[in-house]
Amino acid sequence: MKITSRLIVAAMIAGSLAMSGCAYNSSSADVYTASQAQREQSVRMATVESVRAVKISSNNGQPSGLGAIGGGALGAVAGSAIGGGKGSIVTGIIGGIAGAVAGNAVENGVAMRDGLEITVRLDNGDYRAITQTSTGEVFNAGDRVRLLSSGGVTRITH
Repeated sequence: MKITSRLIVAAMIAGSLAMSGCAYNSSSADVYTASQAQREQSVRMATVESVRAVKISSNNGQPSGLGAIGGGALGAVAGSAIGGGKGSIVTGIIGGIAGAVAGNAVENGVAMRDGLEITVRLDNGDYRAITQTSTGEVFNAGDRVRLLSSGGVTRITH
């Protein structure tokens, strides 16, 4: 197999592995799973006390390994194309290690979402803090909001 053919095959494998890791469970107030739809939710009214920008990791800080595997495979194939004989083996190993590190970093970066930690004061005086994915809905201190709760999941909306 020619070097360019190996690179194309490796790129296709790495791409398909990376794409399979793109699915994520949303923590957005705007996204409901099929099992959450048409379920009754309790509604409480509250006033926003503070809002803080946060990052939400959709993989809970635990990469699946697909980024490292795909990056490692691509790096190994690319590295083995450099040099000849035993030199191509060494560069393939180095390329594989570098590719795995880079692939893991890319997977962790893709898993990060912008979020908001919203602290509210309920009408009964209790305080709650809810973290959810940022959707563009703007929350400011003093805003009246609704807390929608069902099955341990709480969302904040206007």
